[in-house]
Amino acid sequence: HSSRSPCRLRAVPLRLPWTCRITATPLDRLLCCESVCQLPLTMSEHEILEMDSDPGDTELVDEEQLYSQDFLTTYAAVREGEGMFKTEMTEFNNETDSLFFVDGKRRIDFVLVYEDEEKKEYEKRQVHQRRKRKREYFEASLIKMGLELEGVRSVVDEKIIFVKVHAPWDVLCTYAEVLHIKLPIEANDLASKESPFNCFTKCFYPSEELIKPEAEYFTAPFEKDRIEYFHVTDRDTFFTPSMRSRMVYYILSRAPYEVRGKITKFGITKLLDGGVYKAAYPLHDCRFNVKSEDKNCPNERYLLYKEWAHPLSFYKMQPLDLIRKYYGEKISIYFAWLGFYTKMLAFAAVVGLGCFIYGYQTQETSMWSQEVCDPNIGGSIIMCPQCDQECAYWRLNSTCESSKKLCIFDSFGTLVFAIFMAIWVTLFLEFWKRYQAQLEYEWDTVEFLEQEEQPRPEYEAKCVHDRVNPITKVTEKVPFTKCGKCLRMSCGIGTVLFWILLIIASVVGIIVYRLAVFFAFSAKLRKATKELEPFREYVTPQNATTVTASLISFVIIMVLNIVYEKVAIWITDFELPRTQTEYENSLTMKMFLFQFVNYYSSCFYIAFFKGKIVGYPGDPVYWLGRYRNEEVSRVFNSLFLPFQSHGGQVNCVDILPI
Repeated sequence: HSSRSPCRLRAVPLRLPWTCRITATPLDRLLCCESVCQLPLTMSEHEILEMDSDPGDTELVDEEQLYSQDFLTTYAAVREGEGMFKTEMTEFNNETDSLFFVDGKRRIDFVLVYEDEEKKEYEKRQVHQRRKRKREYFEASLIKMGLELEGVRSVVDEKIIFVKVHAPWDVLCTYAEVLHIKLPIEANDLASKESPFNCFTKCFYPSEELIKPEAEYFTAPFEKDRIEYFHVTDRDTFFTPSMRSRMVYYILSRAPYEVRGKITKFGITKLLDGGVYKAAYPLHDCRFNVKSEDKNCPNERYLLYKEWAHPLSFYKMQPLDLIRKYYGEKISIYFAWLGFYTKMLAFAAVVGLGCFIYGYQTQETSMWSQEVCDPNIGGSIIMCPQCDQECAYWRLNSTCESSKKLCIFDSFGTLVFAIFMAIWVTLFLEFWKRYQAQLEYEWDTVEFLEQEEQPRPEYEAKCVHDRVNPITKVTEKVPFTKCGKCLRMSCGIGTVLFWILLIIASVVGIIVYRLAVFFAFSAKLRKATKELEPFREYVTPQNATTVTASLISFVIIMVLNIVYEKVAIWITDFELPRTQTEYENSLTMKMFLFQFVNYYSSCFYIAFFKGKIVGYPGDPVYWLGRYRNEEVSRVFNSLFLPFQSHGGQVNCVDILPI
């Protein structure tokens, strides 16, 4: 068959013997090539596939170099003595809104961007030649795998070249079966019940004249051999743009770009990291705020902006079906959760606002603030110094204003709000489960099985060890042994624990800082603020210590979060999960554990530890043998008030712990 036709693949049970084995194929151990492909299988079981590039190679090659049979190892290969396919270069046709090749028929599914090496300086020619060789390998791989490429030079910068990628119908059908994409087989004839409140809620939904309701179909995983059973009315629109982009990216991430001995390197990700390509992305159908002039453009992005993302459409419900069609299920389920979360928060916001208003209205009548501000009660209470040497005695009613502000949030309304939130969070979780099940049924994602997901190319590249599958009893390739997997998991867990302990150490450091700086501010800040008379009541040792400690804590939290994000990605890459779902779950768990401790460690300290280790007048508790615990003064508050509320005059040094 034609050299550009894709290899046709057919799924076979795992228990059947292999008739062909391709180590680099994304269907490794799950799919088998038909004999019609006649692939020259030259790779042995011990050949290693790598995703990394070698920056040390500076060997120059001729443009017309021929390549051996093991050049391409995925679905097709360049035979011995065969020349390399090259991208067809064309001129720009001045159609800025076009989504097609110059011929106006083939749709652009992906775009690769690079800089022309011929326009570069001579000093860097060796590096550019190496990149050019890898890029030509890569583009030849794409052509042999069935994709069609067309290059065009930028009209803005002559050094920039755009490579347009198109997936023909046969390629799309092949990879739709590989990825188990569910596609319509028959229109849904089940009548759906309309809500009796539609007449009232219609104004809160996007305009049906602009965004027409999506037709409902019964779906099934696509099979190329049974294409006649699927609802194919138009080949150009049968696969949505998100499906086409997903399949093309699947090919790009597995196409080889360099062969060196028994090592084959592949994947668009490493080419982007190495500077071979400047960018790789699918196209939007139009600009977000301007309609396309192309009559074949559906303008779905413009509709999403006008009826969903525009600020004036804030009150409208989200067009989840169109979001799913344009971006795919993952993006749409995220926005579905975000919209549901926002609606549920509206109820919590109303209750919280009511509790805040109650606290604000009762701050003057609170018994706590009244006793503190009363000159006969709070004004007659002399408080002990907050440090050993430089601090002076102070009166309790000096904290009158702060006690009133505290009563806004520390009132009976706060108790009501806490009980409400305990109920709210349970209802939120249960209602979301119900809504999620509804979306899974409507979008037909209920029966998705994890074993249907294809392995990541990084995982496939490292499969060099043999292992007998405990379920199927079939020998299969894995990237590491049991000991190696245990070592990788141990390194990951140990790294996460190390960073969590680092956060705890930073919290302890902030506590020590507060104690040390408070004593320094108490000695010097009172004398320095005599000239700032209008602001003297705000520039206090307590406020200065709190503000500086909060800023330092904020900086530490943000820096640790940025650094750990890179560390978490590195750890997850090192663990080498098999599928993208396993990769995302592992990375999410690491980020959750770290960010939970990072963001809430201070809150846990205040709630459960602060004020629990305290002394009493005459015998305070010291940190590190020199810093007196700041909570002694807070204990004084709780001890003095009961005595003074009964009219007794008590000396602070005479109070003993209860």
